[in-house]
Parts: sequence; C-alpha cells; structure tokens
Amino acid sequence: MSCGCCCTDNKAQELEKIIAKYKDTRGALIPVLHEAQELYGYLPLSVQKKIAEGLNMSLAEVYGVVTFYAQFSLYPKGKYKINVCLGTACYVKGSGQIFDKISEILKIKNGECTPDGLFSLDACRCVGACGLAPVLMINEEVYGRLTVEDVPGIIQKYMDKEAELSKA
Repeated sequence: MSCGCCCTDNKAQELEKIIAKYKDTRGALIPVLHEAQELYGYLPLSVQKKIAEGLNMSLAEVYGVVTFYAQFSLYPKGKYKINVCLGTACYVKGSGQIFDKISEILKIKNGECTPDGLFSLDACRCVGACGLAPVLMINEEVYGRLTVEDVPGIIQKYMDKEAELSKA
C-alpha cells in the first residue's frame, strides 16, 4: 500500500513498522518522526497523515511538532545540506551576505533544494563555532572565518566532486 507520490510500497511498509514499534509508547511522536525522516529524508504531509493515523493523533498535533522543531523538515534536502549560521556572532561578521551569495549562486532560497537534488540551503542559529564566525556547514564539514569571496570556491568544490563521481 502506497501513501502517495513520495512513498514506495517498501517505504510505506517500513513506516508502518516504525509506527507499530512505538504505538503504545508514551511520547512516541518524536522518535517516530525521527525515524520517518531518516527513511524519507523529510516529512511530507502524506507521511505526517500516516503517522497521525497510526498514533491516533490529529494531523494538527503532528504538524505542530514537525514545524516547531528545527531538526524536522517539510521539504526534501539535497545531497549536500548547506547550513549558514545566522546567530549573533556570525551575523555581525557577515553571514547574512554569505547566505545571500549562496542563494544567488544556487538560485534557491532558504529551505529549498536545487532541482538536481544536490544542494539544499538553510539558515540556522548557532552551530557552536562562534570563534570561527562567520560559519557555514555542508553536511558535517565546517567552514569558518568566511568572506563572501570564499563562497564560489566552496560551492565549486562540491560541484567538482559530483563531476568526478559521474565520470567514475
């Protein structure tokens, strides 16, 4: 049984197993959402509906939790997840302009993913590297003490990496 455009039969079955595993557990929603997001890469409305039904909750409750916590996403993320810190230390040192430059280069806005699925862009608050401000992260790799001029080279590094992978 499939739940719509985002779910394959296998993923739908996996989601049902995840829900069943936590169904009678107090506070089940957060762990179910984490595992569902790990399975799908994000939490589309169709998945949220299945979770709400499976945990006997309203869709509004599930959606409220998904939109409250920053670790949950309503949209697909890219292979390379770019997070630009806009916390105070980074912002006063120019992270806003760095964010704008990435947005300009990739032609995406906050929360969006490039059409090829390679890059997604998100603003975040404090990655705990204030001494390196301004900071951005691409997946788990941290780039600090950045200038706007550094941005094209960083993005190009990942584009080159993909070009190499496609040749192999």
